[in-house]
Amino acid sequence: MALHPSCNLIGVIGGKGGVGKSVFAANLACSLLVEMRAKVLLIDADSKSVGDQNIITGLKPLKILKDLATYTGSLAQAPIQNFVTPHPSGLSFIGAVRSPDEKLDVPVENLLKSLDYVSRHFQYIVVDLGNDIGPLQMAILQEATTAMLITTPEILVVTQTQRILNEMMSATFPKDMFQLVLNKFASGGVSAQAISTQLQMPIIGAIPQDDMTTMNALQRLTPFVLSQPKSPISAAYTEITRKLTGGILQRLKTINRPKAPVVATPANQVAKTDSSDTSLDPKTQLKLRVHNELIRTSDINKLMAEAKGDDSKQNELRERVKRDITQILDREAPELARDDRSKVIKEVLEESLGLGPLEDLLADAAVSEIMVNGAKKIFVEKAGKVQLSGTTFTSNDHLRRIIERIVLPLGRQINNMTPYVDARLKDGSRVNAVIEPLAIDGPALTIRKFKKGGVSPEKYIEYGSMNHNMVQFLRICVENGLNIVISGGTGSGKTTLLNMLSSFIPSNERIITVEDAAELQLQQEHVVRLETRPGVGDGSHSITIRDLIKNALRMRPNRIVVGECRDGAALDMLQAMNTGHDGSMTTTHANSARECLSRIETLCMMAGMDLPMKAIREQVASAVHLIVQVSRLSDGSRRILGITEVTGIQGEGITLGEIFKFKETGMDKNRKILGQFQAVGYIPSFIQKLADRGVIVPRDLFSNEQKPAAQQPNPTNTQVKKVG
Repeated sequence: MALHPSCNLIGVIGGKGGVGKSVFAANLACSLLVEMRAKVLLIDADSKSVGDQNIITGLKPLKILKDLATYTGSLAQAPIQNFVTPHPSGLSFIGAVRSPDEKLDVPVENLLKSLDYVSRHFQYIVVDLGNDIGPLQMAILQEATTAMLITTPEILVVTQTQRILNEMMSATFPKDMFQLVLNKFASGGVSAQAISTQLQMPIIGAIPQDDMTTMNALQRLTPFVLSQPKSPISAAYTEITRKLTGGILQRLKTINRPKAPVVATPANQVAKTDSSDTSLDPKTQLKLRVHNELIRTSDINKLMAEAKGDDSKQNELRERVKRDITQILDREAPELARDDRSKVIKEVLEESLGLGPLEDLLADAAVSEIMVNGAKKIFVEKAGKVQLSGTTFTSNDHLRRIIERIVLPLGRQINNMTPYVDARLKDGSRVNAVIEPLAIDGPALTIRKFKKGGVSPEKYIEYGSMNHNMVQFLRICVENGLNIVISGGTGSGKTTLLNMLSSFIPSNERIITVEDAAELQLQQEHVVRLETRPGVGDGSHSITIRDLIKNALRMRPNRIVVGECRDGAALDMLQAMNTGHDGSMTTTHANSARECLSRIETLCMMAGMDLPMKAIREQVASAVHLIVQVSRLSDGSRRILGITEVTGIQGEGITLGEIFKFKETGMDKNRKILGQFQAVGYIPSFIQKLADRGVIVPRDLFSNEQKPAAQQPNPTNTQVKKVG
């Protein structure tokens, strides 16, 4: 909520305590009152106030800031005298607290309405904000015309002043908004020129150190500007007041509240970054100018490399770059509105250090997948439906820089020699990128977002992806070491299901995971995660899934979990399953259980071992116990379409036994697929083998009779009965 146009709000802040900011705020308010003969309001909004302004002004506040902010009536109809305490000089005052026992506690949202109300009654409002800038003080600064930054000629104080100035610039406040005041100035300290040089700011005024006058004023409970107007210290305030009102405030109000947005002129336009663009809007041109200047003046890549892996350094880098962007933007577009300014700073920062326009999409919990088809087309998947987002990249070059930023920290590269790459983001999201010349219309980027914590068995039931009996059955199979292959199409949820099933692995077992891009989230303690490495340049020195599976066998695993079998690694996986590593799991691309077996056979042939088909099928039949078929249906939902046992070999082919299936029954009015999960009536052959080992599997799992909700088994609780 904006202040009244005729009002100037002046904040007063200090880098540390003891610089005299409260005395300055009170005397500046009195100086404005005397010099401008205007209505002036002094507000104490120091979060650590113990009533300092009460003492300096000699006033006991009738109302405090909280009374104004929590007023339940209509402020528009309330007299201003109900909220301010008058000073004999004509100054009005609103305190922070009535006594040192109270604490400043004001709702920020309410305060903004209060500021709008009081700004209609005063030409100048001076606010003592202290040196601890919290949400309340930040909100006031957002509405301020200017802020007086108080320092003293002491090295430690100047350093603290630099700190708070950096914090303000990191919060995207323009540096020009702050006026540097040198308080308690005397010969022998740090020179005014040195302070100005260190802070890279001009000093609007130097107030001489005059302890006698200041102490007398405090004892009289009257600001010295009123009690001793002819003193040199009072004269310094008069000079500052005249400078402020002589053009500074008017200029700052214009900067912060422009009448029209900034428009790029031919003199400051930049070259187009994409030959396919015929024009760029002024905002994009401004962002490009700021970004180009940032690149010219700062070695971003070097700074990012130095901060790699160190969170504190990365935070420092982010704050430093934000300050640099703020200063560049102040030079490039000094008349830009505050809201537009903050947005430009955010976008340039994300494009410099983050993933640019992808940042907001990655932060959106409703987005499960991001698909970029060139700079101007970014599609997202929400609730199973793909839609075009309103977000775009500036150019294909911009998109390619973002792709390089993703892959470089992982030691991977994408270039004309290697124009595609698999990678992952810091949060575990899976990334695939393809660039020219393979991608004809510009770089293509696909991000499968990481779902923190995965999907629990209860959620699978809640989403209608499987029923209680299926969850219970799969839990029993995993716990008792059956080898499982999850089969499905692209985006069907294979990895998510693999992650859920892995949660059933007993915690005392050693698990080795092997993935192209690590995204499994096993919760067990004894887990070793392995990730492939692509080759460099000519493809040499690559580490493949096959290499990692072979190495995993030397790591004494109880189970091996492979993210996906897509080449000759399938044969190595089968051999691992057949050599005592029961309970291993993997995924593969196929549309049915029968097709899954054919796919595995084909992949095994790619291993180059020249094995006869019969030998391969015998390997498959003896290694794989269960195939879980998952699919993404036409309405966007993901369901387990079937759970099938591999029963053995009969003649030339592998035999299967379907245990559970999903039967579609139609669609509802919202085009959502309806159906039900059914037990086919087939009892798996391995049930007897489990019974021989003392594991009794409830036969009612294979029944289609529905139990009352209260009797439904909990998928996280063990239902298996062990004999003995």
